[in-house]
Amino acid sequence: MGTLYLVRHGQASFGADDYDQLSALGQAQARRLGEYWRESQEPELRFDAVLTGTLRRQVQTWQGIAEGAALADTPHTRLAGLNEYDSHAVIAAIHPEPLPRPDTPERYRAHFRLLRQGLAAWIRGETAPTGMPSYADFVQGVDDALAQARTSGAERVLLVSSGGPIATAVSRVLQAPPEVSIELNLHYRNTAVSELNLGRRGPMLVTYNTLPHLVGPAWRDWVSYA
Repeated sequence: MGTLYLVRHGQASFGADDYDQLSALGQAQARRLGEYWRESQEPELRFDAVLTGTLRRQVQTWQGIAEGAALADTPHTRLAGLNEYDSHAVIAAIHPEPLPRPDTPERYRAHFRLLRQGLAAWIRGETAPTGMPSYADFVQGVDDALAQARTSGAERVLLVSSGGPIATAVSRVLQAPPEVSIELNLHYRNTAVSELNLGRRGPMLVTYNTLPHLVGPAWRDWVSYA
């Protein structure tokens, strides 16, 4: 029975012109996770395979983990099915008028209210956000990645992705309604770890949204969600 570790990317550049890159904190979070794993694993930390999406923040997170854990030689596969949805396209599908940059608490809350509404409409098939797959195709990409991890024969697989694909994977494993994935997604923390057992009867959830590497006063201010 293998184990699949699901890790969300580190803090990205929310509110910037280019969201798809790690902030300085996101880079530190990723390295810290790698350091924690290297320090806590006996006798030797290893992953048989690493799966990421093709987005820069996902790949950069794996690179930070690999640096902190000295795992640079681990086989790494990029799968477009692990890419995040386009939040701007999701919102524009229900609110086509331009929105101000979310640089105040109220604008931040308004952004996520619209995102929840847009995701629900996309899941129900009521919208077709520009440049995005259908929700069914998005789910299929996640399912394909889980199947690749399960059938690879690897004992330990690391999957580094984003909140949407990880929340979708977990909701599928739990056989929860698709709408549950919205809240699972929006509460998933940067570089948080979930663990699945890959048994013959299908994957089983063991842990969810944990931050063991950020426990302690030194990392109290490192917890983030975007």
